[in-house]
Amino acid sequence: MNIGIIGAGHIGSALAVRLTGLGHAVLIANSRGPETLKDVAQKTGATPATAQEAARHGDLIVVTIPLKNIPELPKDLFEGVPAEVPVVDTNNYYPLLRDGRIPELETGDLTESEWVQQHLGRPVVKVFNNIYAQHIEHKGQPAGTPGRISLPVASDDAAAKQKVMALVEELGFDAVDNGSLHESWRQQPGTPAYGADLPAAELKQQLASLGTERTPAQHAQFAANHAAQEREMMKQPQS
Repeated sequence: MNIGIIGAGHIGSALAVRLTGLGHAVLIANSRGPETLKDVAQKTGATPATAQEAARHGDLIVVTIPLKNIPELPKDLFEGVPAEVPVVDTNNYYPLLRDGRIPELETGDLTESEWVQQHLGRPVVKVFNNIYAQHIEHKGQPAGTPGRISLPVASDDAAAKQKVMALVEELGFDAVDNGSLHESWRQQPGTPAYGADLPAAELKQQLASLGTERTPAQHAQFAANHAAQEREMMKQPQS
């Protein structure tokens, strides 16, 4: 496939390494321009590009930039991109570490990816947000391997979701359907699925146990869990 990745941080770079290794043609973009991506290109095998070039590269687009920067993406980013091209959102909301407070995400009415979808004006598929970048790069395993890591995939676009789930499987992970984008809160930070690398049966059980509509108590609990995780992350030395 031709795949465009917008964002050359940890997740974007890890996906680029794996996808080029599988034979896909990958264009990768950041906010500073293709000329700043020589090291990333050397490491990943992806071709540096502008965001518009990456978005128009063909079969699938991954948006993996800090959440607070989503509104700054070019308004014409997806102009001319066919409606059937899936747009993957890998984002998480880190109010303490990175993003500041985004009022629409504080109430629990919107999930992170619903907010991203509103800003992009395109249906998105939420995946790769609950796994560490180095695990994307190094922990994929053949189908049927005992303990194979599973990844939840949520979207309102059933066809796009199926395409992305097939790619997740190709990368060496079991793809688990996590329902609509409104249900994607079940894979956000602070929930049992976040960073847990669960096998499929266990992940399905965790998702089912949460129900489909997030209650105020669940929102408060997972927000508190996430804040505690963020405070721990802030104590770690920065690489």
